[in-house]
Parts: sequence; structure tokens; C-alpha cells
Amino acid sequence: MWRRHLPAILLLNILGIALFLSYYLPTNHGFWSPIDSSIFFYFNRHLATNETYLHVVAITNNRAFDGISLLAMGLLYLSFYIRRDIAERRRMIIIGFVMLLTAVVLNQLGHLLPVSHKSPSLSFPGVNRVSQLIGIPTKDASGDSFPGDHGMMLIVFSCFMLRYLGKCAFAVAIAITMIFSLPRIMIGAHWFTDVAVGSLSVVLVGASWWLMTPASDALVNWLDRHLPQLRRH
Repeated sequence: MWRRHLPAILLLNILGIALFLSYYLPTNHGFWSPIDSSIFFYFNRHLATNETYLHVVAITNNRAFDGISLLAMGLLYLSFYIRRDIAERRRMIIIGFVMLLTAVVLNQLGHLLPVSHKSPSLSFPGVNRVSQLIGIPTKDASGDSFPGDHGMMLIVFSCFMLRYLGKCAFAVAIAITMIFSLPRIMIGAHWFTDVAVGSLSVVLVGASWWLMTPASDALVNWLDRHLPQLRRH
């Protein structure tokens, strides 16, 4: 039955591979390089001139703020979880575990790609570094920012929402992905392409085979059979 999805899977793979090659093959990353630089400098130049903006960027890149993104994802998932019966809730918990496992595996595979570079905040001399302008602990740099780990987790979450909870959940998840991916780009800890090329290309290829074939359901069903059942009173 899954074979009817094969054309879509192949199309997503072609898109993912073409997206990555459009960045990887051209000298100095071709047309992506000026896009990356323009986006970085657009945000960076305001850090030294707008104190409110500086504080917002610093706070939204504090490690504690990552908990807000997890909370947003958790609340979306919870909104569906509370409407399910006991059996469906158990299955949703298992799906959540499989989603986390998928994000970890795809992230590790993504770092096997033949691209490695420093974040923009470490790539240009004399730029504004938030950690040097304000006393708030914040992530404003990375020694290897490709692909974006945070962005990949968010994109994987969106894919699972579409696969298991439908288009409305997917739309909200996409909004969450955009909102919580942006701060890393604004502060210069990631290039735009770390997420838009690196994270997205890996997920287009990997998640299509995982979610549009029986593979993910097979793991969910296996775990459902083998994990201990909660006692019901």
C-alpha cells in the first residue's frame, strides 16, 4: 500500500538532494553565500544600536529559552493527547519516543555530510558578539554549525505532526519551527543555510523514507507490543 507514496518519496528525495547540491557544488556555495551574508549582517548591525533588540536576541538564545520551544511543542502534542483514550495515549507516548529517536539519528547522519564550517559570528572580523555586549549567558557561536541541530529537531517534529496528527497540527508546528529557529540565525550562531539547506535537506530525504513507508509504524507497533502495559484499576 505504501508504494502509492513512492512518487512523493522520490520527489522529496530529489528535492532534498538538489537543495544540498545547490549549496555544496558551486564555488563558495554559489548564490547561497550572498544570501547568508546579507541575512547575518542585517541582524548583526542592530545589536550595537538597539538595546531592546540586543536583550531579546540574548534571552531567546539562552539555554533556558530552549525549554520554551520544548514547552510549545509539548503543549501542541498535549492538546491532542488529552482528547485520546488510554490506548491512544499510550500510542502517542510511543510515537513521541520514536520522534525523539528519529531526530537524534537524522542529526547524527546530518553531521556525516561533507560540509563543516564555523558560525557567521566566528567567520567575520569585527562583528558584534552578543556575549561581549551583554552579561546574559547566551549561545552566539558554534565551531561547526552545519546542519542546524535545533532546526532539524523542529523540522522533524513538524513532519511527525503531519504524519500522525494531521494538517492543523502541522501548520502550528511549522509556525513553532519558524519562530524558534530564527533566534539562532539572528544572533549569528547559525547561518540561514544551516537550517534552510542543511537541516531541511536531511529531513526531506530521511523522514520521507521513514514516515511515508511502514517503517515508523512498524517501530511504534513493536514498542507497543513489547513495552510493559500500565496496570488499569
